[in-house]
Amino acid sequence: MEIKSKVIKYGDHIDTDVIIAGHRLVYGSNISLMAKYAMETIDPEFHKKIAQGAQIIVAGRNFGSGSSRQQAPEVLKESGIKLILADSIARIFYRNAINIGLPAIIAEGISKIVSEGDTLTVNLETGEIKNLSNGEILNSKPIPGFLMDILKAGGLVNYLKNKLFSERRI
Repeated sequence: MEIKSKVIKYGDHIDTDVIIAGHRLVYGSNISLMAKYAMETIDPEFHKKIAQGAQIIVAGRNFGSGSSRQQAPEVLKESGIKLILADSIARIFYRNAINIGLPAIIAEGISKIVSEGDTLTVNLETGEIKNLSNGEILNSKPIPGFLMDILKAGGLVNYLKNKLFSERRI
């Protein structure tokens, strides 16, 4: 599974309140409405960048820290983000992202070889990250097989539905 896209780049400690502010949670389960406000506090051009073909977020350390709100990865996915790469990712955010089918890779050093607007190709199964803009290559740990199965199914709920359905047919 390979993803190719331009990059939107952020720094360290992008917490869940920055991804979607707490006062926007009043929209309940309406993720489409909440997504309109994703990253609003630090990047008013976020949705414009996605519309121009940037669908990979690259960040520094501790991406997704803060509260465990599941809406944070959901609004990024709903906005059109296809992949998150960061020097480190908060544990709960990482699990929430994988559970909804949004790939996230911890790639130590990624923030040093990528600039805003660069184009990357990322192989999720091998962990190879190629920066097509400057020629640099970074090898990160690949996403483990059982998590790839969840991503390929489109998230944990679909994965479990598929698994239960296939077991009933045997």
